Amino acid sequence: MKRILISILFLAASQAYAQGDKPAATPQAKWEAECGSCHIAYPARFLNGETWQRLMGSLDKHFGDNATLDPEINREILSYLTAGASSSGRRGAPSMRISDTAWFAGVHHEISPKAWTHPAVKSRANCTACHVHATRGDWSEHGVRMPAGLIDEEEDEN
Repeated sequence: MKRILISILFLAASQAYAQGDKPAATPQAKWEAECGSCHIAYPARFLNGETWQRLMGSLDKHFGDNATLDPEINREILSYLTAGASSSGRRGAPSMRISDTAWFAGVHHEISPKAWTHPAVKSRANCTACHVHATRGDWSEHGVRMPAGLIDEEEDEN
């Protein structure tokens, strides 16, 4: 009896594999795929829920681009983002830009305005220029590496 049951399970598993059946993508996987296809998939905690709702509701004019998603995928990603969103008002911005939040300004207050336009950085939205492990979810200060030449310029200004 055990052999029959194991054989049936094996057969079912091999048929599913042969047909290419895959488990349904999670909302997190959809967020990583959709948002991460154009820029780093910013963590939900970087904005508050209200700002995520406005941002996901205006994807047709997403910072100059049309990033419209299938309505169901949009709902799933929005649900994922609002579930992990910050509850702090310091993580909201009328512009919907993370870099315009009071929180961002507070944690980057030591960075000179000139650093944001350095050729290796280009803008405040280019987190991975310094947060080299951000794509793995590591946003700690231990993972920060300033681009070559940027430290020398910072010291020259002081």
